[in-house]
Amino acid sequence: MAAARPSLGRVLPGSSILFLCDMQEKFRHNVAYFPQIISVAARMLKVARLLEVPVMLTEQYPQGLGPTVPELGTEGLRPLAKTCFSMVPALQQELDSRPQLRSVLLCGIEAQACILNTTLDLLDRGLQVHVVVDACSSRSQVDRLVALARMRQSGAFLSTSEGLILQLVGDAAHPQFKEIQKLIKEPAPDSGLLGLFQGQNSLLH
Repeated sequence: MAAARPSLGRVLPGSSILFLCDMQEKFRHNVAYFPQIISVAARMLKVARLLEVPVMLTEQYPQGLGPTVPELGTEGLRPLAKTCFSMVPALQQELDSRPQLRSVLLCGIEAQACILNTTLDLLDRGLQVHVVVDACSSRSQVDRLVALARMRQSGAFLSTSEGLILQLVGDAAHPQFKEIQKLIKEPAPDSGLLGLFQGQNSLLH
């Protein structure tokens, strides 16, 4: 009997959703590479809007941690407040209402907390999770690195923003490609990933 074919992790606009996790004011001066992470997440949001990919936004205890930072560009999105270290309980109804959903693209903070637990909860539901590595960070780079490795061990896909964007658009003949090309013309800003991974390859095997 042939072995089951492993999931290839393809993403398509019609079966994907973008999750934006807890990119709030109080994290601005504590999370490593915060401006770069926000810049990449904002790029993902712009692409999602162009391709009509739904977007969900959460805020962790906003009374204490403040609102979502304005430069993310989430005008028109209603943030869902939460205290759980996972987005899934707050978004349960939304997930249940989308039977066609297959892939979740995940951006935000912190990698070892809400990103990791959201990933595990989504995998538990049978969904594919694509962690946008250049749009996720932590206060500690050790926590960030080990969380990425932990998510990969559990079955999540680690992807860059540009890799996912090009998968979503699929073809240079796509009617929105010219607009998307403008967004990715400049490489994503450096968020320390190269230095993070150098010498740590064993964690990512």
